[in-house]
Amino acid sequence: MQVSIKQALNQLGSEGVKLFEQVMAHGSMSVEIYRPNKVDLQTPHLQDELYVIASGTGEFFNNGKTSKFQSGDVLFVPAGIEHRFLNFSDEFSTWVIFYGPQGGEQQAKSL
Repeated sequence: MQVSIKQALNQLGSEGVKLFEQVMAHGSMSVEIYRPNKVDLQTPHLQDELYVIASGTGEFFNNGKTSKFQSGDVLFVPAGIEHRFLNFSDEFSTWVIFYGPQGGEQQAKSL
């Protein structure tokens, strides 16, 4: 299966009401397109996740630390960790890839 960034963003529409949409899934893995509107109100997730920045720039708060990001960067967040995008540009969008067991892979290994 293949989904282009244009196809994924079209699923969100242009009104800015729909912030994310799942575009692909297989087993425990799912891929979403995410485009927050001015403020990122995320809460911690049950699975590990990767963000692949599709467009834009900004800052990323992840587990108490803030770093800058730009288009093309890849960011990792373990399951259950507080995180959010800050000070992001208007054209910001990102792929979100959730995978693995609930609680994350490190949690599963320790059981």
